[in-house]
Amino acid sequence: MSERGTFGSKLAIVLATAGSAVGLGNIWRFPFMTGQNGGAAFILLYFGCVLLLGIPGMLSEFIVGRYAQTNAARAYGSIAGKGWRWIGYLGIITSTIILGFYAVVAGWCLQYLFASIGGQLSGDSAYVINYFKTFSSDPIRPCLWGVGFVLITHLVVSQGVNKGIERASKLLMPLLLLLLLVLVVASCLLPGASRGIEFLLRPDFSKVSGSVFLEALGQAFFSLSLGTACLCTYASYFRRDVNLVRSATQIAFLDSAIAILAGLMIFPAAFSVGVQPDSGPSLIFITLPNVFREAFSAVPVVGYVVAILFYALLVFAALTSTISMHEIGTAYFHEELHLPRKRAASILTVICSSITVACSLSVGAYANLQLFGMSLMDFCDYLTAQLMLPAGAFLTSIMLGWFASKQLIHDEFTNGGTLRESFFHVWLFSIRYVVPLCIVLVFLHQFGVV
Repeated sequence: MSERGTFGSKLAIVLATAGSAVGLGNIWRFPFMTGQNGGAAFILLYFGCVLLLGIPGMLSEFIVGRYAQTNAARAYGSIAGKGWRWIGYLGIITSTIILGFYAVVAGWCLQYLFASIGGQLSGDSAYVINYFKTFSSDPIRPCLWGVGFVLITHLVVSQGVNKGIERASKLLMPLLLLLLLVLVVASCLLPGASRGIEFLLRPDFSKVSGSVFLEALGQAFFSLSLGTACLCTYASYFRRDVNLVRSATQIAFLDSAIAILAGLMIFPAAFSVGVQPDSGPSLIFITLPNVFREAFSAVPVVGYVVAILFYALLVFAALTSTISMHEIGTAYFHEELHLPRKRAASILTVICSSITVACSLSVGAYANLQLFGMSLMDFCDYLTAQLMLPAGAFLTSIMLGWFASKQLIHDEFTNGGTLRESFFHVWLFSIRYVVPLCIVLVFLHQFGVV
């Protein structure tokens, strides 16, 4: 087995790890939640939740990964005893399932990118709605696009940390930011765009409540990929001199900034044509194609280019996430089964492609593919988001806070005493008490208990 790679620079660490967090949810879920829950008031609340839960939780996974310098399963066992390895196994299984159904939506984005290039989304709203229904119910095309997306991910991951993941992150993340900024400018220059900006950024503290706080807490939890073992796996490729606190803060800031920019891209364009966007896949595949057509109707070529850039943005955002999820299982098979990286990546690709095909069919041509009254895709989403992710993040904080060696954690936090320990005791208190409580609240809120 070849020697493990490490990220070659601090910039690569930030770009790759931020890329693992930035995904399709940043593009549609955060803007919608912000607009419906107090605008700038929700953003301020969200930033508070990132400080309360996001950064401490991210640091926890960073400490586990960098200390162990190995795959997620072995990492958890090495820091607190073999009995804790199953947290790593949970993370590997969770990320594999997520990649499987996430690739379905990513494949839709890829299809829409090519459809935009071919000018196939230029009809009225009824045409766009029918286009999505026809495409998603086809038994072949969605499966091919979804599996194709997994294969693109495979090509990156199979090249290794430096030649694959790092190179892709250095290309994709700057392109993602550039496309986002171009689209924000185009959207904000539209007539009537100021209403969308005001809707997003005007503080409305009357909407802030306990429920809104829990929504912000849940958004911080999911947006930063806590509980997937992505952060732990990527941290295993960090050099020993990396400042974990600074890296976690930079990554959290970049992830949040991209989510806010996504709102500035979507709301001004939508409000310029009198549309209040909804949340979920319908926003991306039904609402926005028509919004772009109407908003730029005076200059159709601009609308054509904007649509292409938008779906290219979604493809890049999805790919940065799928790469990190694929790497978790690949690293495990590579190191535990002593397989060449390409063969290890192939095993993970076959597993995820099988999940992708089954999930795609369950929301299209074979709607009878159900578990517990839900489509297979919805079940996978429910299982991972509502059960497995909170469990993994909760157990990680408990393990580090109460069972791992305090001296070991202190050494990782301060890089062997070479960095200031100003926030160490604050962080330790947080993962012992605050983070577990926050995760329990997120868990209960998802089921409507609080």
